[in-house]
Amino acid sequence: MKKGKPLHKFLLFIALSGFGGFIVSLTGLPIGWMIGTLLTATVLSIFYPAIVKLPPNQNGLPKYWLYIGQAILGIELGQRVNGTVLSVFHESWLSIVIMLVLSVVISLGSGLFLWKYSKLDMLTSFFATTPGGLSAMPGIAEEFGANTGAVSIVQTLRAFLVILTIPIAITIWFGHTASDVTTAAVAGFDIQHVGVTVLFAVLAVAGYKAGKLLKLPAPWLIGAMFSVAGVKIIGFAWLGFDFIAWWPHSLLIISQVLIGASIGSRFTKKMFAGLGRMIVVSMVSTIGMIVAMLACAYAVSLFSDISFLTSGLAFAPGGIAEMSTTALVLNGDATFVVTVQVLRVIVVCVTLPPLFRLLRYVELRRKSIPLRSKEVH
Repeated sequence: MKKGKPLHKFLLFIALSGFGGFIVSLTGLPIGWMIGTLLTATVLSIFYPAIVKLPPNQNGLPKYWLYIGQAILGIELGQRVNGTVLSVFHESWLSIVIMLVLSVVISLGSGLFLWKYSKLDMLTSFFATTPGGLSAMPGIAEEFGANTGAVSIVQTLRAFLVILTIPIAITIWFGHTASDVTTAAVAGFDIQHVGVTVLFAVLAVAGYKAGKLLKLPAPWLIGAMFSVAGVKIIGFAWLGFDFIAWWPHSLLIISQVLIGASIGSRFTKKMFAGLGRMIVVSMVSTIGMIVAMLACAYAVSLFSDISFLTSGLAFAPGGIAEMSTTALVLNGDATFVVTVQVLRVIVVCVTLPPLFRLLRYVELRRKSIPLRSKEVH
């Protein structure tokens, strides 16, 4: 019985948070389930922890809830893969490369701003503002000796602001107009389609293991997407058979609730104790990053065949699952969004840490020179 109590508490927390998502969804906001759940989970975690009574040593919901949400979303995305992504990459590869480079430049500028106007050291500031993934950056920062606590807080705030601002802004801009993007086929509840659903679930697990082995960001999401997409493409090209799963829309809602509740559950009062200045500066820095990224995305949409809806979500600073969910609901090219988001995370994780190490070395060397000169005199 004791083992069942934590699970009971987790389910209660998700249910209460999901109710907040339901209330916001009534406003007609396409990603209302996720935003409402995120806000409710955050309020419960910070102000009313006694209601849900999560275990005292538990840092929010266990990560397997987030992984379940990501896996569902990955399967959803994998079913929507078509030739549009490859054609867009072929036609607009230069714009995409430019945007990836600009992502790095804007990230560095945001880090410099945080370093100059907060009390954080240079290395921590850069890692905190790097849009390389909430799960990836704190771990990399720890390897480099940065303040992982501060990095986690700023990264979480960035994800929070991005999820709250960009989907709402995109929704206001585009409303509920549909696009010509191919959507996943809807199948009835029968043995064949349910069997395909089970197959996709197995593929999601296999894709996760491959993604983890390859150290991909968000392996449950990315691994599930690519494994399902690969089987669909091979099945149609070689066998002439289109794998169509029983996949009700309610699964996408469940995915939004699990992801929103997992992120919101990470917030606590202790996170903000004595960090007022850092939090304010990081929020200003994040808002500046969001505005700069959207401006660049708009420029890309003007000079390419990529719509602003798709480019804005693809180049948003963080939130692979959240931005792809928004693209799904608004009928944007969700597969393109998640692919570019993954490319950005890979580019950021590969290029920026070594650069931060070099900057750290230069900074320490610059500080050591005056000390040496004083010793000589």
